Amino acid sequence: MNDSWVCAALFSALAMGCGGDDGAGSAEGLGGGGHGSATATGGASGAGSGGAKGCDRFATESPDHEFGPGQSTGQASFPQPLFGPPKGAGDALGSLDVVSLGNGGHVTLAFGATRIVDAPGADFIVFENAFYAGGDPSSPFAELGTVSVSADGQSFVEFPCTAAAAPYGKCAGWHPVYANPDENDIDPLDPDVAGGDAFDLADVGLAEARFVKITDREDLTGMNGVFDLDAVAVVHASCP
Repeated sequence: MNDSWVCAALFSALAMGCGGDDGAGSAEGLGGGGHGSATATGGASGAGSGGAKGCDRFATESPDHEFGPGQSTGQASFPQPLFGPPKGAGDALGSLDVVSLGNGGHVTLAFGATRIVDAPGADFIVFENAFYAGGDPSSPFAELGTVSVSADGQSFVEFPCTAAAAPYGKCAGWHPVYANPDENDIDPLDPDVAGGDAFDLADVGLAEARFVKITDREDLTGMNGVFDLDAVAVVHASCP
């Protein structure tokens, strides 16, 4: 979030620490500006886990990242806030369970041995912490990111994210998140109700992918500031 703008607009309910970021800076070891691998303990649990042993429907590791300058919310506890299901707060609030990528920063997530596969409709969902300014769906507080996918972790294909005004098309970071297994029964694997930004592998000509990379839109600042990643969910999965 752009804290200055949020304070000025009186969106104090976001509780993002108005007047500055969380002061965490870079996390030790895997922190800001670094590269590395991190793996969660065990697979997904709770709502939307898929029910199959070894089927990770949410991110379990971050094989690569590099934080950009600017806001550093959540970076001190990276990568843990990105693992597991989203913690949506609805139309008027953004989740606090996020990691800010920094201006131009990026993060790559993987899902254990689970593969995202192309099937009819959306194949995966990226959850940021967007909300509707003043409750108006035509005025999303959007912090945009470009999403790209890869089968091998080396060669990535981007979904086009070029819009600078709403609607933002194939960018991530402009739809509020509703699913929150800690607080409601909304299925985080159902694109029709979960919220967030859904993506179809068919749009980039891939049959499957194992890695999802999100890159903050470096050209957008101010009201369209730093991308705050909450989670990524696999809708259509091939499980080990």
